[in-house]
Formats: sequence, C-alpha cells, structure tokens
Amino acid sequence: MKKKRKMNFSRVKTYSIDDRPTKSEVGSFAKIPSLDWRVGDFLDGLPEFLKASEFKGLLEDIHLAKVKGKARILLMGAHSLKVGLAPIIVDLIENGFITHLGVNGAVLIHDYEFAFYGRSSENVAETLSMGMFGMVEETPQYLNSAVSAASDEVGLGETIGSAILNDNPRFLDISVVVAAVKNRIPITVHIAIGADTIHQHPSFEAGKWGKLSGNDFYTLVESCRNLDDGGVVINLGSAVILPEVFLKALNLSRNLYGKIDNFSAANIDMIQHYRPVTNVVNRPTSGGGNRYTITSHFEIILPLIAWGLKYYDKIGK
Repeated sequence: MKKKRKMNFSRVKTYSIDDRPTKSEVGSFAKIPSLDWRVGDFLDGLPEFLKASEFKGLLEDIHLAKVKGKARILLMGAHSLKVGLAPIIVDLIENGFITHLGVNGAVLIHDYEFAFYGRSSENVAETLSMGMFGMVEETPQYLNSAVSAASDEVGLGETIGSAILNDNPRFLDISVVVAAVKNRIPITVHIAIGADTIHQHPSFEAGKWGKLSGNDFYTLVESCRNLDDGGVVINLGSAVILPEVFLKALNLSRNLYGKIDNFSAANIDMIQHYRPVTNVVNRPTSGGGNRYTITSHFEIILPLIAWGLKYYDKIGK
C-alpha cells in the first residue's frame, strides 16, 4: 500500500475577521422584553433577522400602501373566523387597512351563523357517518333565499352582506361581510360548486350562485389594477381556490390595463402550500415587488399584525 503524503498546513491561507463580511452582529439582536413594553417596544425589540424582519417589512408595506392609496387586498378562507378572528378583521376594515376582502364560499356560511347565532362549525366526523354533515335547515335556507332574490347584476358578497345588514342580527358587529358592505369596500366571494355544505340542499341554484360569484371575479380584476407600484395582497389560509382565482384575476387585469408590478405579496398560513406561495407570492411579483411567507397560527399572527399596523399608522412610519 502506497504511503499517504502528509499535508503541508503551513500553506493554509487565512485572513482577518475584520475583513470578513458577516451575516449576524449583536446590534441586530433581540432586546429583553419588559413588563411595561408597548407595541412599539415589542416591534423594536424583535431581532433583525429572517421572519422577524419579514413581519416588520409586511407591516411597513401595508402602512405605505394605505398612505399612497394603493390596494390592500385580503384573501382568506373560513378558518380565521372559526378561531375567533372576526373582530380583528372587522377592525382592520374599519381602520382602512383592507380595501378589498376576497373570500371562499365557506366564509359566508360561518359569517352568517356567527352573526345570527353566535356559534358555528360542527364535528364533521360525527355527522358525516350519518349523511347529516351540513344538513341544518336555517343556513342554506337563508343564504340560498338571498341569492335567489338578488339581481343578476350584483355580486355574491354584496348580496349576502346587504341581507345580513338589513336583518340586523344579534351579533351583527362581528360579521366581516357586513363590515365590508358598511365600509363600502368590495367583498367578493369565489365559490367552487360542490365545495360548500349549502350546495347539498334543494334550494341551491347553481346557475344563480355562479353568476353572482362571476360578477365578484370581475370586481377582483378591477381591484388588482390598483396593486401597481405599492399595493399589497395577502393570502390568509386558502390553499387552492383563492390563489388560483387571484392569479387569473391579476392576469386579466394586466391584459386589460397593462403593467401591474412592484407590489407586495404575502402568504400567511400554518403550512406553506405550493399554490399560495407560487400563485400569490412568487409568480405575480416576478417583475418586481416584495415577497413574504409567514408560517404561524392565525389566532396569534393576525392580532400581532393588527397591533403593529395601528402603531405604524399612529407614528406615520
């Protein structure tokens, strides 16, 4: 066996740490929390790294979009309602942080039930085995009746929001759909026929629901126009439907109106799925803009966002 040659370590090259670029320094470290901290102290106390920086960047972009009068589009599924965030979303709307609320069909169901009954959501496994999942009477009767009586010229979100507002239920103040209608911002509902429990009932008119949801799609196309140069779009918890709808709405808006670039796009979810990251964050901003992917439980991150936005709004950051 051939004898191995010893390495000559005297030839190893080194250089001073003073000349080495670094990615981390103590000036960017977190600050130790104090019991008398306020929201500004909390934000300033976050470390200047990774998702903490993204979190603050998203807050700043939403604030600047509001200052510039650019679109602040929130796309969301129903999970945020089921974990108690309706008051936060209503407050964000009332304070001008959201200019367009785009939702899936399930949001209408839970929004209606919370507004009228103060409770929603069922144990799917228990009722599914008996063929009784989603088979309550009141919810489909109300929503399908409102849609059946609506004009073909209006949108689905406006139809349901106006109906609930007119009926003034006990918990009206936590209806996100009503908040959008009252504050005169677009509320668009993008359904997938067969995906929601109310579609199982004989009162469901697929053609009418499709027509009104189609009207809402064109409203979203118009809102996408104002994303250009400083707008913000956030997808909160929709894994498939809303990311796909947004991508087509943005594409059609660009087709009709030209350049729509240099906006911020964020996906906030408990898991980063392919379609939201690809169709809301990455592809739409390939021509320029800021990208954010924040992985968190909604019931923690959304109150923090709302808290931070009020602070930035106050200090004019």
